[in-house]
Amino acid sequence: MQQAFIGVDVGTASARAGIFDVHGTLLATARHPIAVWHEAGDVVEQSSTDIWNACAQAVREAMKIAGLPASAIGGIGFDATCSLVLLDAGANPVSVSSSGDPARNVIVWMDHRATGQAQRINQTGDDVLRYVGGIISPEMQTPKLLWLKENLPASYAGAAHFLDLADFLSFRATGSTARSICTVTCKWTYLSHERRWSDTYFERIGLAELVADRHARIGAEIVEPGTPLARGLSETAAAELGLLPGTPVGASLIDAHAGGVGTIGGRGRDGEPVRLQDRLAYIMGTSACIMATTVEPAFLTGIWGPYFSAMVPGFWLNEGGQSAAGAGIDHLVRSHPAFAEATAAAKAEGLGLLDFLEQRATGRFARTADAARLARDIHVLPEFLGNRSPYADPQARAVIAGLDLDDGIDSLERLFVAGLCGLAYGVADILDVMRSRGLSCEMMVMSGGASRSRLARQIMADTTGLVVALPATPEPVLLGAAMLGAVAGKAYPSIADAMGAMSGIGELAMPTASEMADLHAAKRRVSTLLRTMDRESRTIMRNVAGGHGGR
Repeated sequence: MQQAFIGVDVGTASARAGIFDVHGTLLATARHPIAVWHEAGDVVEQSSTDIWNACAQAVREAMKIAGLPASAIGGIGFDATCSLVLLDAGANPVSVSSSGDPARNVIVWMDHRATGQAQRINQTGDDVLRYVGGIISPEMQTPKLLWLKENLPASYAGAAHFLDLADFLSFRATGSTARSICTVTCKWTYLSHERRWSDTYFERIGLAELVADRHARIGAEIVEPGTPLARGLSETAAAELGLLPGTPVGASLIDAHAGGVGTIGGRGRDGEPVRLQDRLAYIMGTSACIMATTVEPAFLTGIWGPYFSAMVPGFWLNEGGQSAAGAGIDHLVRSHPAFAEATAAAKAEGLGLLDFLEQRATGRFARTADAARLARDIHVLPEFLGNRSPYADPQARAVIAGLDLDDGIDSLERLFVAGLCGLAYGVADILDVMRSRGLSCEMMVMSGGASRSRLARQIMADTTGLVVALPATPEPVLLGAAMLGAVAGKAYPSIADAMGAMSGIGELAMPTASEMADLHAAKRRVSTLLRTMDRESRTIMRNVAGGHGGR
């Protein structure tokens, strides 16, 4: 019987499982929703128990669809958002919520409660900050840990384990407290190139107690992604997942990084060799990440990294991103007066709303690229959750210019296209910084929910001048997670070998005529004006009496 491998991906709203054969062919997928609590003050929380249960249900359903016996599974890997999980010494949830509810033990990646703590950490100027683009983000874990210490001291003191969500999943599966070099390097300031934590950094920012126990609460054992953990699936986890005890489990990845692993090593159509450093990975889900691999470290202001071996072992990684990508487009269209009318029309045609809007937009023109002309006079800076890169401004907010009183579906269609353009211009800003430091940028491999949008891919190509490729698999993030299982199960000796054998490049979007590049260049100049206006408006209003002062 040919072996198969399972990848489990935990996003913001759901857990998904995918089953792949040894060649990377998708055999089955399943999804289960997870709960999210939103509170005032940029507070977003989840439950690790709920998340694990959703993973178990997704795996069981995928196995049922695939029709495979548990004995066919040669390994399993997990990826997840970079959310923070608290557990006590008995592995029970510890609340991160002002409600005190122990079920709410996860601070979600997009939670910005620690903005003030991040600002204070940045003021230290510690050398560690060089490896996060010079400025730490409130989305990262040390600002959140400092917030917990200062605001929920009982929870902070009672937590025996602080875990990135991806590491929680592998811990829950195996009992191993080993952390992935991906999670701790990208989100916890672990210096992977030196294989050490910076004790002076934790002492300087007020978290010295995390050093005193030899890093037991944050990770005393750090391993590369795909490293087999413990003795594989525990008896309990195997029963919950419907798999066999001892099934190999690979050390995890952050979700975006799983997407990178599942895409940039893909074989070309002619089987030509791949230079990883010539390819960028762009993973667009609720948020978006754009990642570049290099042989030597590159220090880029406002772009996270350089991180050694954090995605592909042996390579350095730089990571830009957008805090609101798919979430920003969803919010944009929901806010339009024609949302309900358009949703009903889309349903009548058997389409999702965004697919419906895209079909309307592209159907007006002979070329997909020309649909961007609909957004000629409406401009969106879609920074609903701040700017992650390259401006590292968590207090930035969205700006829309060019709205009129039109409340019909045509107006919504134009707004949707303008939102896609705004996201592309954010990517172009990141690429400008990468290119200025000599990073090679020839192809961008796009994955995530929005990658199926032909219009989004074309706008990206016309804005950046890059060839934009789809991976051959429809589920590259799940494939990247499954590769962890394949490496842990010894089907492949390394992540790089699994990437070359299990992934491929599919459909390409090429930059079109120069007049489209000119249109996008003009709209990028407008986007810069909107950013300046946002910054100056915050400066003007910052000290006005009666303001909330939060921005």
